[in-house]
Amino acid sequence: MHKLLKRVVAIVSVVLLVTRVCSTAQSAKQTFMVPMRDGVKLATDIHLPKGEGPWPVLLTRTPYNKDAGPEVAMGLTQKGYALVAQDMRGRFASEGDDFLVFSHDGWGDHQDGYDTVEWIAEQEWCNGKVGTVGGSACGIVQNMMAPSRPPHLVCQWVVVACSSMYHQGMYQGGAFRKSMVEGWLEQTRLNPENLKIVRAHPEFDKLWRQVDAELAASRVNVPAMFVGGWYDIFCQGTINSFVTIHNNGDEGAKGRCKLVMGPWGHGFFTDLTYPNNQTPKAADHWNWFEAWLKNDGKGAERIPTVHYYVMGDPSDPKAPGNEWRTADAWPIPAKFTPLHFHAEGTLDTTPSKEEKASRSYQYDPKNPAPTVGGANLLIPLGPKDQREVETRPDVLLFTSDVLKEPIEVTGRVKAILWASSSAPDTDFTAKLTDVYPDGRSMLVMDGILRARYRNGFEKSELMEPGTMYKFEIDLWSTSIIFNRGHRIRVVISSSNSPRFEPNPNTGEHSGHSEKTAVATNTIYFDAAHASHILLPLPVPHGQ
Repeated sequence: MHKLLKRVVAIVSVVLLVTRVCSTAQSAKQTFMVPMRDGVKLATDIHLPKGEGPWPVLLTRTPYNKDAGPEVAMGLTQKGYALVAQDMRGRFASEGDDFLVFSHDGWGDHQDGYDTVEWIAEQEWCNGKVGTVGGSACGIVQNMMAPSRPPHLVCQWVVVACSSMYHQGMYQGGAFRKSMVEGWLEQTRLNPENLKIVRAHPEFDKLWRQVDAELAASRVNVPAMFVGGWYDIFCQGTINSFVTIHNNGDEGAKGRCKLVMGPWGHGFFTDLTYPNNQTPKAADHWNWFEAWLKNDGKGAERIPTVHYYVMGDPSDPKAPGNEWRTADAWPIPAKFTPLHFHAEGTLDTTPSKEEKASRSYQYDPKNPAPTVGGANLLIPLGPKDQREVETRPDVLLFTSDVLKEPIEVTGRVKAILWASSSAPDTDFTAKLTDVYPDGRSMLVMDGILRARYRNGFEKSELMEPGTMYKFEIDLWSTSIIFNRGHRIRVVISSSNSPRFEPNPNTGEHSGHSEKTAVATNTIYFDAAHASHILLPLPVPHGQ
């Protein structure tokens, strides 16, 4: 098993939603080459329960080799489900080309997910009810399949998967997710054409819109349980899948989806260990499958719509947070409260009254600020201490006073910057950290915005050097209580490498040339240009 598959297995172990089974305890595996609508045949393994069928079926489609199925398979057949595992198009024993990855699994000319579900429904061992299951890439194919509306698809269980290939998969904030994308493509040995296509489309153009599941959410007509983590590479994608389908899906999906967000990453981290982090029993996947595949949805209403874990200081047993909560919708009611940056490096609710206030730094693409933790895949992830990075001259810190009372932040976080650059294009990055009494600056979340996309990701708009612009950096979502005695910190810079590919500052797209330039970037904090971070502070019930 290669390194990436081990990490995918670790993801499932983290959320405690997969149990290993001995394949010899079940009936023998059968393999079929299932034809798609264009004649390409996909290698498909069938695992049936003992006894007489027909049975409800759970389908998992994977780029990681279906033959790994028995090693990481769920105890499905022991519970009366047939399991179908399939190699995606162009992968392992399946025919066809694998580029652009996932594009064959949606609602376009090729609809491999749809065709597979309907082939399963025609088999005598299937009772006509098919659910889908899987995490990471095996979750992405589910998100792609849902808008194609296979008639015999009944429900989905989607773990740590993006909802937008462009915005969460390839180009977060318009910046290429270098370590994750290049590393994943290399380790999975996908056709090199995949990377060529991705690099040839740095903007949110027609190619990406055709494979953006969020844009097709209104077509989805089956319920899904979406499971994600606050430090996961697809954190916001999990939330967006739930919100768009639960609120705007078609009949059958609208109002019937569930969301589970825990203190997890796309793999393990050990810098902070949150207690009671196991998935709540009410959100157990067996409850979901039993309700929809065996009881026509009865029992699903007993599962809370949203389970979310509120993180806290895990070293303090008296600290608030570190607990699971439930909600009827997402996001929960909150008041977006600005914490303003000040030239002396403070952070508070009062905007500056100065007529002129700013700080500048030089960003050199050949010496970028290094990635330390965060929502990563193949490099160390999670809530890591940022102090080493924070000592760099190209990093600005804004820190609150010591908190006299705990402050909860639950929801989507954005940093609003007024900034200028000596370059026609550059990046601006923002981090939110929890500063512990011992000085550790533990990463909560981070984000980036490529300046040329400040007005949208559909087209580039280069800057006029020296001109001030407004930038909105999306840090995605979290739920955390900053404990009394802690401080809140915002970290501003222009790089976070290799998590994001450094901007060359030349006006050219990154990765297309070796030319770079050093940029002088300036952040403003005066009364008319009050740079700040927007924190969603929950509103007490009834207010």
